[in-house]
Amino acid sequence: MTSRRIILFALTAVALAPFCRAQSDNQVEARKVALDLAGAFANEGFKVRDGHWTGTVKKGDRAVVAVNLYAGNEYWFSVAGAGKGPKFSLGLYDENGKPLETEQFAEDEKAATGFSPTISGQYFVSIAADEGDTGTLCLVYSYK
Repeated sequence: MTSRRIILFALTAVALAPFCRAQSDNQVEARKVALDLAGAFANEGFKVRDGHWTGTVKKGDRAVVAVNLYAGNEYWFSVAGAGKGPKFSLGLYDENGKPLETEQFAEDEKAATGFSPTISGQYFVSIAADEGDTGTLCLVYSYK
């Protein structure tokens, strides 16, 4: 192997390292529950977007994820926790931080919010832990 290939391989391995981290059991469980919830929207023609966000949120705190949405599409954001984690709620905000009116669903450690933007751009999904202790969460979203 030439030194050029070795350097390229090393740089690729370093660049991909953050994406290759092993997920905890709680993150895997939260993702499974979030995907199950998002699957309910598949019956209405929604496709689950590749990728997901995981993290932890404690009661009273919020996690915020920036997303790019396109006018004319419909979106559902689904969040879930692992096991008997906290109850989550979702909020959606425009690029100026103004709260948007959305459809809401919440049950146990799962929540979802639906939205159809009239303007393409960056939006922010806010995930709050309303009840319970610190919990692991996973956020996925669907579109059509």
